[in-house]
Amino acid sequence: MIRILLCCGGGFSSSAMAKLMQDEIIANHMEDEVSVEYYPFTLAYRVLDQKDVIVCCPHLRPEIPVFMKEHDVKIPLYILPTRMYGMMKISEIYEDVLDVLQIYKETGMNPVHFPNEPNPLTLKRYLSYRKTYGDYHNVEVKK
Repeated sequence: MIRILLCCGGGFSSSAMAKLMQDEIIANHMEDEVSVEYYPFTLAYRVLDQKDVIVCCPHLRPEIPVFMKEHDVKIPLYILPTRMYGMMKISEIYEDVLDVLQIYKETGMNPVHFPNEPNPLTLKRYLSYRKTYGDYHNVEVKK
């Protein structure tokens, strides 16, 4: 079971998004695979030890370096691409989270991003990385 902590600024949009995701988890019979809980980003440090990954809304990008500096974050943090945030499809987010966990395990990079995607605000994809580009191991990194 992968435990996702979904964060936005105050918990308002993430609470609505988490509800949509929870409904989709039930509809797709994924209850044994993934769970989603929302939390305001400023308070997320309180529950980090209970989660496997932090998934942040894109507008939090400027706040993340400060958060990482102030708190001992030992789980991967992933900023959703803007269009994925708008769609909030658990199947797509789940696939990205599986890869994010693997990238974190392999590299220790935090926040985690996919090859050629350092800025989630500029991305146009709304599907998972693997559905858009294939396995991240096989993507040529642009310089």
